[in-house]
Amino acid sequence: METGNFRDTIRASECIYLIGVAGDSGSGKTTFTRAFREIFGPDLVCSFSMDDYHILDRDARAKRGITPLHPDANNISLFEEHISLLKQGRTVSKPSYNHTTGTFDAPSLFSPKKIVIVEGLHPFSTAKLRRLFDFTCYVDPDDEVKFAWKIARDVGDRGYSRDQVTAEICTRKPDYEAYVAPQKQYADAILKITPSVYDASQTRGMYAVSLLQERFEKTIKNIVIPLDLFAMTSLAERDFLIGFRSEEQSGRKMGAIRFDGDFRVEVIRRLEEAVEEETGVGPVSLFAGREYVTATEAMELILAWRIINRRIFMECRMQADACMKVV
Repeated sequence: METGNFRDTIRASECIYLIGVAGDSGSGKTTFTRAFREIFGPDLVCSFSMDDYHILDRDARAKRGITPLHPDANNISLFEEHISLLKQGRTVSKPSYNHTTGTFDAPSLFSPKKIVIVEGLHPFSTAKLRRLFDFTCYVDPDDEVKFAWKIARDVGDRGYSRDQVTAEICTRKPDYEAYVAPQKQYADAILKITPSVYDASQTRGMYAVSLLQERFEKTIKNIVIPLDLFAMTSLAERDFLIGFRSEEQSGRKMGAIRFDGDFRVEVIRRLEEAVEEETGVGPVSLFAGREYVTATEAMELILAWRIINRRIFMECRMQADACMKVV
């Protein structure tokens, strides 16, 4: 498919591209779509949070002894209705949950852009929701990483004490395992985050990140992920690791590519150039002025590549369907 500038193709399309990102609270759901959002820009991409569909405020949940991870604490039927309307390009009156106060603000109108990134605890929890998404991702940090991130966010940004956050993590874990974690089986991509082997004391904030995916049948054959081995081995002055292994997740055979350490920016620049060449979108320069890029940042770009790949496939399919109707 001749994409021209794929931003223009998306802008002109009637299609609303729905991307679902599931995972526990504080798991990094927003972080890993950052590169994709920067590539396509705020005129085309908007975010939609499922947190706003809590039914109970913080005090009411405490009195009932229910966590926000339990489906009964969320208005999933209204969420289904609104996601369906967004997929049709229609505006919804969106509820608003205030994480700072633990109460609800007034609803507000939300109109979709051409790409909608939906983040939440339960976006793949029903068959209807799963049918609506075009691409699904599950973010899965291990407990050690998730604890550190949640402490940093909820204490630093949301005003909780460390003891409150620790108690909440322990209270939420059974509901996480019962209602949130099973959604991994429906994800096109799973991101696993573990402590870096190069930062065992976790003083540098480094992580190893693995991207798990099944063989991608819905793909464009000439899209590749270029890695410059010369730049990796001759220019690097910091440790890094790239690995691949086969894993089984919920009965699915998946391939896992793993990044750890710091990568010379020249290596990642080649990936950016490949995105530019395939999509006509450019310049893609996410790390200008940097010498090194972390494994987390590198994986943001790999995931963006995968999300773009699915959207290009969809465009090819829509063009083929249009040609068949003409014939």
